[in-house]
Amino acid sequence: MLFAPVVTGTNHLLTALPHDDYEHLLASCEETELIFAEALYRAGDLISHVYFPTTGFISLVAPVDSGHNLEVGLIGNEGMFGLPLILAVDVAPFSALVQGAGRALRLSKSVFLRELEKSTALQLELKRYFYVVMSQIAQTAGCNRFHVVEARLARWLLMTHDRAQSDQFHVTHVLLAYMLGVRRVGITKAANSLQKKELISYRRGDIKILDRVGLEAASCGCYQTEKEIYEKILG
Repeated sequence: MLFAPVVTGTNHLLTALPHDDYEHLLASCEETELIFAEALYRAGDLISHVYFPTTGFISLVAPVDSGHNLEVGLIGNEGMFGLPLILAVDVAPFSALVQGAGRALRLSKSVFLRELEKSTALQLELKRYFYVVMSQIAQTAGCNRFHVVEARLARWLLMTHDRAQSDQFHVTHVLLAYMLGVRRVGITKAANSLQKKELISYRRGDIKILDRVGLEAASCGCYQTEKEIYEKILG
């Protein structure tokens, strides 16, 4: 008989599965700690485990050249890391860095592939999620090219707010500049502007969302577009 572990938080991809599929998959999972700033994978590493975040969240970071990187995706309890495995590819296309400490459900590659083969519902759910991720990466590329730093920062804060499950989280100017691919002075200027508008408070890396509606208005349309794609495809 399979016994499901006690889980901290939920993952929406998993809870959307039929009950029997969910319980069977959950019994094969182990709960693991996501430690802030930990590199789960570097681009090019072989994928040995997949992660379904429940309370933590993970940044997908693309190496641009020897000195620069750019965040192309963010994975919280709405998604999972390890999607290439459903395409029979076990190489990580991006680095996976823990952006928000918390918990995740983890499966080894072999167990995940075994469960994937057994569950048609899991296959369908992850194919749909794969479509969503491709759309989000394309949206991020356009956003980074055409939108001003303040709007991009507002979008990033909204995405992080969704996944942090809290109005407060910690992130430094240096990390924001790294994630958004801009100079630190640009982040400082944009953060100060959002703070003067009383949309956020920011002190020594501690950010608090003060006005969610105002922050959405300050963001570019990419945030809402990504949200609508997820809701349309995954519900």
